[in-house]
Amino acid sequence: MNRTIPLILAVALFMENMDSTVIATSLPAIAIDIHTSPIALKLALTAYLVSLAIFIPISGWMADRFGAKTVFRAAIAVFIVGSVACALSGSLPAFVVSRFLQGIGGAMMTPVGRLVLVRATPKSDLVAAMSWLTVPALVGPLVGPPIGGFITTYFTWHWIFLINVPIGLAGIWLATRFLPETESMETPPLDFIGFVLSGVAASGVVFGLSVVSLPYLPPATGFITVGVGLLSGALYLVHARRAKNPLLALELFRNQVFRSSVLGGSLFRIGIGAVPFLLPLMFQIGFGLTPFQSGMITFVSAVGAIGMKFATALIFRVAGFRRVLIIGSLVAAASIAIYGLFTPETPYVLMLAILLVGGFIRSMFFTGVNALSYAEVSAEDTSKATPITAVFQQLSIALGVALAGGILEVSTSIHGGPLTLGDFHIAFFIVAAVSAAASLSFMRLAPDAGNAVSGHGRLTTPKTLEPARSPGE
Repeated sequence: MNRTIPLILAVALFMENMDSTVIATSLPAIAIDIHTSPIALKLALTAYLVSLAIFIPISGWMADRFGAKTVFRAAIAVFIVGSVACALSGSLPAFVVSRFLQGIGGAMMTPVGRLVLVRATPKSDLVAAMSWLTVPALVGPLVGPPIGGFITTYFTWHWIFLINVPIGLAGIWLATRFLPETESMETPPLDFIGFVLSGVAASGVVFGLSVVSLPYLPPATGFITVGVGLLSGALYLVHARRAKNPLLALELFRNQVFRSSVLGGSLFRIGIGAVPFLLPLMFQIGFGLTPFQSGMITFVSAVGAIGMKFATALIFRVAGFRRVLIIGSLVAAASIAIYGLFTPETPYVLMLAILLVGGFIRSMFFTGVNALSYAEVSAEDTSKATPITAVFQQLSIALGVALAGGILEVSTSIHGGPLTLGDFHIAFFIVAAVSAAASLSFMRLAPDAGNAVSGHGRLTTPKTLEPARSPGE
């Protein structure tokens, strides 16, 4: 496998994933500087998620129309411009608009980067390639908070965004130099009605869930927005059945392997999306640790995620997708439930060991489920599969944060006091149960599902497998 391609893509995706979480620890400092409140400033976080939800569905069409490599480089450039605009913002509206602009670049970077990788990698090497590409998604949310706290404490919050400039420019140069050329394709006209309906649906759900879990707007606002999003989603389903070339090719869900990977992966991500939200809060509120101390503890999960990539391909080759994903989802869910047993008296060495194992298992699971999404998708349909998987990922992560916040709100309202350690324990148990439910989706897979990608059960070596051909070959 040519590791240069996934590593270049991983650098850009790490920049995006870290930036989306690094801002959280710097909100108070930014709020003081632009003369607003930290609670109001959380609109900037929501604006970024809404931008992702709107523009991810169009990423596949853009990649086909203008070339995946060209769109990927342009996405990095847009992200850089948005980062500079964030650093120069002097008011809340300016900062919110800048974060929305950043989100446009981010919406194209992740799915198009994955598309470039899938088209440039033989199917027999896809698991190994995905293991490198998965690391940023796991590491970014974990290292973001401590890095953000360090930069804000010892420098200034502006550098959180300005450091993206040299990283992004290096990413553009590396992409130009090393990524394979991708030609544009003959594409049907843009499904504008589908774009509007899918954008309203995804952004409505993401924004509504974010508002429900935040205290600065009435919960009714969030529920109404979610309702609008669900209604738009239903209208899109009606539209997609009648449109000749719908924006999101929902017919891919007729394939059992694709359906299980997307739906099962989404259920699992609900729990994973809640963990970066719950763990730091529990360590700070329940244990009395500082933000930097809690960040250094959670960082161990990132170490596990990085270490696992060396063994992931071998594990799937030996055991196959079905068995590994069933066992992996249950073990990973159990590790989340164990977090609900942590107390200030728990030895730190034991907590670090459990977090390390959790990082191992989650890294393996995400690598497998991402590769399985393309296992039975033809080369011509990869641009259709990519935005669907990306949209479901964003929705499930947002749902995970909203679920965790909702559990804490309900728990505190029941006992009528401030947040306690017991509230966090309850939240971990519930989100772990949701993640464990993902195993039911993978139980429906055939034993040989995805063997062309994993190499499981084949007598031939990976070198003899037919490589995936890019459209036009």
